[in-house]
Amino acid sequence: MARPALALLFNAAVWGLSWIAFKALHRHGLHPLWSTAIVYAGGLAALLLWRPGSVRVLWAHPYLLGLMAAAGLTNVGFNWAVTVGDVVRVTLLFYLMPVWSIGLAWWLLGERPTRAALLRLLLALAGLVLVLHRPGAAWPLPSGAADFLALLGGFCFALTNALLRRWRDTPRDARVLAMFAGGLLMSSALALGGLAGDAPPALSTDWLPWALALTLAFLAGNLALQYGAARLPAHVTALIMLAEVVIAAVSAVLLGAAQPTPATWAGGALIVLVALLSLRPAPRQPPSP
Repeated sequence: MARPALALLFNAAVWGLSWIAFKALHRHGLHPLWSTAIVYAGGLAALLLWRPGSVRVLWAHPYLLGLMAAAGLTNVGFNWAVTVGDVVRVTLLFYLMPVWSIGLAWWLLGERPTRAALLRLLLALAGLVLVLHRPGAAWPLPSGAADFLALLGGFCFALTNALLRRWRDTPRDARVLAMFAGGLLMSSALALGGLAGDAPPALSTDWLPWALALTLAFLAGNLALQYGAARLPAHVTALIMLAEVVIAAVSAVLLGAAQPTPATWAGGALIVLVALLSLRPAPRQPPSP
């Protein structure tokens, strides 16, 4: 049990510390959309070298284009938000994922929300109000691009998870390829559509080491996730992955990338509590007589 848990913790650390590389790339002139495209281009190339037949498998399941779009927008939202925003605030808004999951599971999977789910929804919304509160502001509303991007990324993350559950019987290679391709295609399309402002960046030794390190880290993190998630129960996997929130928050505060208020910490505690409550395995149904 120790090795799978450590593998999942490594993956959580990769995501929890990825903001450092994205902010460094931004300082060197790369818009977050181009950073995401470059990193996922490298990851996709490595995946295709390792599993060249996965393209044929994906082609046989065209409905996975929905998963591709959802996963791609998840990465666009989170990576862009964590680059330009307060890291703690962005991470907490992103991890409102259990809120969106309730409605998406009802819509896509036919799972009606229980009383416990509705209670979690109320707790999460209370946490959202606290996180969004700005001193001197009349209403706790999203303010600035980072807030909206983090909320978009979290919604798309919940949608990605719902689609993975809905299409869990499709080959794993096709699902993994769809998610990596989505990261590249969605970020590239938005960048080329003008949201990144400038033309594609010229190759530079200033940002290339950061991009290479981030690509390798994401690849290693994905392999660690595949290893750990295959050997541990799903609720244990999700619980360990919550370490990303702690790692991102602590590192951001220590390195001066966040200035959380007491209200932010209180709201974050509620959001993390909701995430923890949502991980409880469903009670076993008594056997029928």
